[in-house]
Amino acid sequence: MQVNFCPQCGNPLQAADIGGQSRPCCTAAGCAYVHWDNPVPVVAAIVELDGAVVLARNRNWPEKMYGLITGFLEKGETPDAAVLREVREELGLDAVAARFVGYYPFFEMNQLILAFHVPARGTIALGEELADIKRVPVERLKPWAIGTGPAVRDWLATR
Repeated sequence: MQVNFCPQCGNPLQAADIGGQSRPCCTAAGCAYVHWDNPVPVVAAIVELDGAVVLARNRNWPEKMYGLITGFLEKGETPDAAVLREVREELGLDAVAARFVGYYPFFEMNQLILAFHVPARGTIALGEELADIKRVPVERLKPWAIGTGPAVRDWLATR
C-alpha cells in the first residue's frame, strides 16, 4: 500500500534510508513516523469435504479463477481460530480442527499466508464474498505456482 502522508501529523512522507532500506518517513520536525509496510498475515484453508477440496471464486475474481478459502486475522484472534471462522463465514461449514500446513510469503500482495488443512462437514452455503465454489477430488487436485498454491503442494505431499 502506498502511503503519501503521515497518519500521525498529516505531513508528506519522503523516502529515507533506514537500516539499509528506503522507507517512507515523516518530514515534520519532532515526528518520527516510519511506514514499515510490514506484510499482512492471512489464513488459508484447504477445506476437505467428502473426499474433495473445496475451491472458491471470490465475487471480484475472473470467472475461471478459483482458490482456497482465505481471510485476514482479526484483532485478538489466533490463526487457527481465524481459519475456522473463515470456513464458517464463507462456506457455512462446521469445522472443529485445523492442522497447520505451513507459512508462505506472498510478496506480490505483501502478505504472509498461514495455511491449514481443515476437514469439514455440513452443507455448503456461500457467504457474501463468494460467487461460486467447485469441489475437486483430492486425487485430481493440482497445485498452482503462486499465492496459496505452494500450500496445496505441501499438503498433497504429506498425504
